[in-house]
Amino acid sequence: MPEHQNIEYKSSWHDDYLKWICGFANAQGGQIFIGKDDTGVVVGIEDFKRLMDDIPNKIKNSLGITAEVNLLQETDKHFIKINIQPYSVPISLRGRYYYRSGSVKQELTGAALNEFLLKRAGYTWDDVIETRATFDDIDEVTIKKYLRKADEIGRLPDIDGLSTPELLEKLRLAENGQLKRAAIVLFGKDPGRFYPNIFVKIGKFEDDDFTIRFQELEEGNVIQILDKVLRTLDYKFLIRNISFEGMNRVETLEYPIPALREMILNALIHRNYMGAPTQLRVYDKKLFIWNDGGLPATITLPQLKQSHSSHPRNPILAGACFLGGYIDSWGSGIMKIINSCKAAGLPTPELNEKEGGFIVTLFKDRFSEEQLQQLGLNERQIDALLFFKKKGEIIGMEYAERYNIAERTARIDLSDLVEKKILIKMGETKSVKYVFAE
Repeated sequence: MPEHQNIEYKSSWHDDYLKWICGFANAQGGQIFIGKDDTGVVVGIEDFKRLMDDIPNKIKNSLGITAEVNLLQETDKHFIKINIQPYSVPISLRGRYYYRSGSVKQELTGAALNEFLLKRAGYTWDDVIETRATFDDIDEVTIKKYLRKADEIGRLPDIDGLSTPELLEKLRLAENGQLKRAAIVLFGKDPGRFYPNIFVKIGKFEDDDFTIRFQELEEGNVIQILDKVLRTLDYKFLIRNISFEGMNRVETLEYPIPALREMILNALIHRNYMGAPTQLRVYDKKLFIWNDGGLPATITLPQLKQSHSSHPRNPILAGACFLGGYIDSWGSGIMKIINSCKAAGLPTPELNEKEGGFIVTLFKDRFSEEQLQQLGLNERQIDALLFFKKKGEIIGMEYAERYNIAERTARIDLSDLVEKKILIKMGETKSVKYVFAE
């Protein structure tokens, strides 16, 4: 059995492996085998009797926990199996905290450690009282805008006649007359005074990923930033496509507004507010938005593209945004982005975890080289799609001549593109041609 996120194989014992035990205890638990190679084959250990005494004592003395340590044997070789249970309280090794994420052990520091310790104490970052703030720091204009939208959706309970402090208490954004961090992020006059990295950076980049043409920075609370970023993208960063319906001129952005809106909201609501600012990069053929903070341990990237439960990093903030009609609470945000792009005839967005954060990428061109490479096409197929896409069709004979290959090889390549729903085969025998799918 190969290693995976809950199993580690070690050919011999080293005290440094206490970090792995700490990481498993702080995550979902796991097993460490001493005396097995990386593929899980037993190589045996010589000093197993001493280790059977030393390992349990070192775990107890260094970590303050217990683990099940068993001596096992395969043929004439001994190996040790250590079972580590997950702990609901934070476990440290000499004052340092480790966490098993995927198949990697990482030391928690800074914002990640702060978030971990809060979670273990039963809190989230947005649920903490902001002692520096008063109700004078709340923007009444933003609250009025929020209430107008909430009234359209009809999710808010009866709030008629409530003062601002009473309303925020009802939304769980305040407690005992004190504001929570979520209240400042959602309704604050100047959230940046409390949390400097709350802004969104927007940049227009060349395809080399380094050369920046121009950039903007949008600040404010979540509701203000959402409007500002959408407006800035419309006015300065994105192109409007023009078409006509009868005598009426129709202008649409190159990316669907519902997808952009959902991307921005997801980034603002689910981000780690103690980390780096949210970043939105615009290129000629794609754009992406990155927010600090990876996925919850219980959610995988493939699950995001299906119906899944919601695990917000900032549940108080997310709850208030749900009641206000800004988001749905059932983990449907990513599906809205995907479906909006599909309806607009754009490629499926790409989802990734990168540099400790989460990134969503939208593509403008279905037949860009980047998109085609992800489909596992060979070099001929990619070149042909890029070369013939303006013409809108590929003739089998032309394909064979362009790449100096046999007609049979050309048919195999083109049939593969039909199976992948990139091309549509039309006609038979010598009159066959392959047109680009919409």
